[in-house]
Amino acid sequence: MTADPALLDGLSLAGRVALVTGAGGGIGAATAALLARAGATVLACDLPGRAGPEGTRTVACDLADPAAVKGLVDAVRADPGRLDVLVHAAGVTADAMLWKLEEAAWRRVMAVNVEAAFLLLKGFAPLWRAQGGGSVVLVSSINGTRGKAGQANYAASKAALEALGKTAARELGRQGVRVNAVAPGWIETGMTRALPAEHRQRALDETAVGRVGEPQDVARAVLFLASDWARHVTGQVLRVDGGQLIA
Repeated sequence: MTADPALLDGLSLAGRVALVTGAGGGIGAATAALLARAGATVLACDLPGRAGPEGTRTVACDLADPAAVKGLVDAVRADPGRLDVLVHAAGVTADAMLWKLEEAAWRRVMAVNVEAAFLLLKGFAPLWRAQGGGSVVLVSSINGTRGKAGQANYAASKAALEALGKTAARELGRQGVRVNAVAPGWIETGMTRALPAEHRQRALDETAVGRVGEPQDVARAVLFLASDWARHVTGQVLRVDGGQLIA
């Protein structure tokens, strides 16, 4: 049977504008590139000096700085003047056991991982309400559900991110805005490659599929949630972990 070309129309983002944070590498870069391939005009946001992938427009912002995040919102609202898809893929870690965790490390992880998401949602909500809708995908982690020794700040930030997303989904749903999250397990990125090899092996042993994930695996899930194929999906957390956390 010949495949129906129109079947994939629901995944098209042609004519839409997307903002992807953390787009200078890893999951963010893979997501920005895939959304661009799907037809979106992609604003690839990362720290100054970190460019987004080819086919995207790089915008610089230090997400740990609330004033910079608010400035980013103002800039997008001015040009291009609309936003159809927001993907908050930016995330940082500063690992330590609780009794060794510095307060500055706690605050920085919270600032980038969850406070920036709050400021982006708050800042763009009036725009989405005025234009009649939008789609948001927040990149969480399975550690936000199960916790992780040495990651009190990171795990807490991801749990808070999921709760923020579910609340935003309830508040903005009647205005046509869908808010979902993806929760990756171990994904091969610069962040995870810096960890000891035994950590990777433990994650691999936990999976049901016998392999760890690639950034593209998460990007494809994000595209689905951002697209019209997921038009009746909101307030959900989709695990992309190869069965690492089956519950």
